[in-house]
Amino acid sequence: MSLTAEQLERIRHAAENSFPFVSRCGVKVLDIERGYCKMLMPLELNKNHVGTMYAGALYTLAELPGGVVYLSSFDTNKYYPIVKDMSIRFRRPATTDVTVEVSIDDHEIARIEAATEENGKCEFTWDVEIKDATGEVVALTQNVYQLRKFGM
Repeated sequence: MSLTAEQLERIRHAAENSFPFVSRCGVKVLDIERGYCKMLMPLELNKNHVGTMYAGALYTLAELPGGVVYLSSFDTNKYYPIVKDMSIRFRRPATTDVTVEVSIDDHEIARIEAATEENGKCEFTWDVEIKDATGEVVALTQNVYQLRKFGM
């Protein structure tokens, strides 16, 4: 299933503007496809007291793709996502804008949907690398989400 340009733009707008906190951070969606997104967190709006990227901004950037992947992959009239758990490991200070890429393939989307249909919910996990402008990994996260069926 491919997404139309209109659907992609709606997802991009929702990802960047649905929550005032996210809008203030200046997060940008760089690319979206079914089951995939790449996002950017600008340094300038998210500096801490020593001039590097605020830890909460890194955490936020790691969590946000879950919503974008949900919107681009699942029937939003039947299912909704929740974050079950997330851990972050900071590797080095981020001194530039940072990006994150997350993807799940069609097979994993189908598995999650089938399990959600059968059980009312399904947990799934992915590991995330947050990279600076040079491609260096500045933080690693493990994200545990759950897709739930409405009415369960």
